[in-house]
Amino acid sequence: MSNTALIVGASGIIGSNLAQELLAHGWPTYGLARSPRTDVPGLHPVPADLLSPGSLEAALQGLAPTHVFITSWMRQDTEAENIRVNSQMVRNLLAALAPKKSVQHVALVTGLKHYLGPFEAYVSGGTPPPTPLREEQPRLPLDNFYYAQEDEVYAAATRDGFTWSIHRPHTIIGKAVGNLMNLGTTLAVYASICRETGRPFRWPGSEAQWNGLSDVTDARIIAKQLRWAATTEAAQNQAFNIVNGDVFRWSWLWPRLAAWFGVESAGFDGTIRPLEAELSQDAAVWREIAERHGLAEPDLDRLASPWHTDLDLGRPIEVMTDMANSRKRGFLEYQSTEESFLDLFAQLRTDRLIP
Repeated sequence: MSNTALIVGASGIIGSNLAQELLAHGWPTYGLARSPRTDVPGLHPVPADLLSPGSLEAALQGLAPTHVFITSWMRQDTEAENIRVNSQMVRNLLAALAPKKSVQHVALVTGLKHYLGPFEAYVSGGTPPPTPLREEQPRLPLDNFYYAQEDEVYAAATRDGFTWSIHRPHTIIGKAVGNLMNLGTTLAVYASICRETGRPFRWPGSEAQWNGLSDVTDARIIAKQLRWAATTEAAQNQAFNIVNGDVFRWSWLWPRLAAWFGVESAGFDGTIRPLEAELSQDAAVWREIAERHGLAEPDLDRLASPWHTDLDLGRPIEVMTDMANSRKRGFLEYQSTEESFLDLFAQLRTDRLIP
């Protein structure tokens, strides 16, 4: 049987890279979003509102996907609202697809907040989880919208008879404009501002993150894992961590990123210096840089998400991830983290998003 993919959140970092991965392997691929991308050749846009059952029913009419990939979420002011809204999105989607009886597999992308707790919890510390983080670790006794989304998938799988996979990336490194959580592009914009203004490229985060071990997830490698899990019997009904496969210390990587931009690197000096505050007065600076260099996006807020970068780099613990569950089932892909960043920077420059 031929595979037909429906990607929810095809406009985001993960969804757009997954679309390219599936299309390259011959999958008819549909991208559902409120404002679907039209710049991925071969991707069929499906405009729909996940919070509106009527909108979903109309948008999915005539479409019978075999594989569904849920890669998006909507940020709310509280975790209770995150749970309500994001579980409803998954529930509405799978209910709209149920009468078609076409779905064979549903993949849900969540993340390491499964182990670290929601934003409010993992920033404040508390009892840190043991690292490397492993899929076998139990849920935390905290409200978490990831758990609510998982439960919606499990319930629909029992009802409709499809298999599932859960994918838990660390920080995603990849290109997307207008994304709420984009550390790679945020650092590229910050370094570009530093070069244009003569400021040092100063480490914004904690000592634990500066000196501790870490890892990240290239958008291209999670796309490969999503395709692998969707078509591999041994991967059915499993949760998988997904990172590049190497570990690094920011104290090693930070100067290398600075060197790519030709800026002065400044490491941890005993004080956390949040990037959100550092960039708070730079909207006009970026607009002037964009105009002078003919860049495609003059709005700093469309490119940089310093609030999320601060959450990642300000953690009071080191964070790294175990990949054994997918490794022993045959997923052996590897991606150099330094190349993840440098490839992204080169792409951003080619696409005229940074000077």
